[in-house]
Amino acid sequence: MPPAQAPLGGGGAAWRRLLLLLTVLPLTLATLAFVLQWRGGGVDDPTARWPPHAFPGMAEPARLSLPSSDCSDVLAGSSGASFPYLRGWSFPTDSGAGLGLQPKVCVQTSTSAGLEQILPWLFYHKVVGVAQFLLFVEGRAAKPNVAGVLESIPGVKVVYRTKDLEEQQASSRIWNETWLSGFFYKPCNYELFVKQSLNMEMAIVMARDHGMDWIIHLDTDELLYPGGAAEYSVRRLLSEVPHDVDMVIFPNYESSVERDNIKDPFSEVSMFKKNYDHLPKDTYFGMYKEATRGNPNYFLTYGNGKSAARIQDHLRPNGAHRWHNYAKSPNEIKLEEAAVLHYTYTKFSDLTSRRDRCGCKPTKEDVKRCFMLDFDRAAFIIASTASEEEMLRWYNERVVWNDKQLNLKLLRKGVLTRIYTPMAIVQGLRESGVFTSAIAAGQPAVNEKLSPKKPDAQSQNVTRPGNLPINLRATTDSTASARKILQSEPVFSATEITAVPPMSPPGLDDEHRHHSE
Repeated sequence: MPPAQAPLGGGGAAWRRLLLLLTVLPLTLATLAFVLQWRGGGVDDPTARWPPHAFPGMAEPARLSLPSSDCSDVLAGSSGASFPYLRGWSFPTDSGAGLGLQPKVCVQTSTSAGLEQILPWLFYHKVVGVAQFLLFVEGRAAKPNVAGVLESIPGVKVVYRTKDLEEQQASSRIWNETWLSGFFYKPCNYELFVKQSLNMEMAIVMARDHGMDWIIHLDTDELLYPGGAAEYSVRRLLSEVPHDVDMVIFPNYESSVERDNIKDPFSEVSMFKKNYDHLPKDTYFGMYKEATRGNPNYFLTYGNGKSAARIQDHLRPNGAHRWHNYAKSPNEIKLEEAAVLHYTYTKFSDLTSRRDRCGCKPTKEDVKRCFMLDFDRAAFIIASTASEEEMLRWYNERVVWNDKQLNLKLLRKGVLTRIYTPMAIVQGLRESGVFTSAIAAGQPAVNEKLSPKKPDAQSQNVTRPGNLPINLRATTDSTASARKILQSEPVFSATEITAVPPMSPPGLDDEHRHHSE
């Protein structure tokens, strides 16, 4: 009997040792992992391999005092979601390495906005492949603490609206022709429309001198959305356009805000209403009333998009929404997936800010002198006559999409759509310190502008009227020279075409025409 018990006793000891090992080993590994994590080592964070650095050519990211409380709220990193994988972003168009990228795309704007709006707009477009920015500034945008920062950003040229500039533009070719004359000598939106067109005329020559291939006019409340391209790039999108195409139309989508306390539209708005051109016509007209929600039109503001033009001989603007050519009828196509995202009336304060820019009387008759679109007129009257509480109620009824069931229905029908990429890019740029880095890098230029020893606009990135290209000044020296050039070139009937204004999308009155086609 004793010999038979020996194997059993030995086996029991082996099992006890195995159980002890299985108990101790996980505890040991857990303890080791805890110690390594506590010491900050042992775990390979892929983002740690990429040293955080500023946008190429700028100072290291720094937390600093921003020019205003608005900027500090919008441009500095927040405690919200972070995008650490964007630390290593590189923008080769800011250095010699990117000079060979084709085609070279230029964006031109006329703006009076502050840094909290311009910087996210500008750097977003750098991300999507824009190489050159021509900023015609006035108001807040021309102040030293804003313009100094803008001048310090590679690829940016700043043009100030001075008396000299206005005198040159008053004798420019556009001013002496008929297609824009119907918009002259009118206030507010009409005045802005004329300024935009005159600035676009100058921008064509400047963009050509910088070796650009395409030019696009955008406002600083608009972002290009390169849908349909092989990559998220406007440069790649335009590189795929056939060579015989002169102009490309980007239909616009309109922002659909879901609350009344938006502070930073580019990183808080993800829902947009699709353009008529990107919807089945039966869907558009079938859902028109629900999509309009009692407003005058399907969109709050314009619905005819923006266009990009291939830079070539005889190119001219045709208002802020289109380009044309003095010598021929341009070949123009409309993009099927790409769009301009228009962030309009995204903040409640937009009601009063638009009101304060115009000196019209708040009557139905007088607002027609100031505004081209019906909703702008209605918004101006409300902002001029209603109390704060009444304005907020009107804003929620007419602008804010707070009916979730209706939103879901229109999303399912395709009238509304979710677009998150711009939001992710802008939030990522903010979290990686790009905006604060730009402001830090621009402080020497700001200080120089504020110094009483130095006149304003002392920078290599500033264009004054006296420094405009010779070939542009040659066309603006006098009325006689403008007429001479007009007569010496082959003239297409474009001189008889009226500039394309901001226009509303088709209304229900057009439905019967659609069914008869």
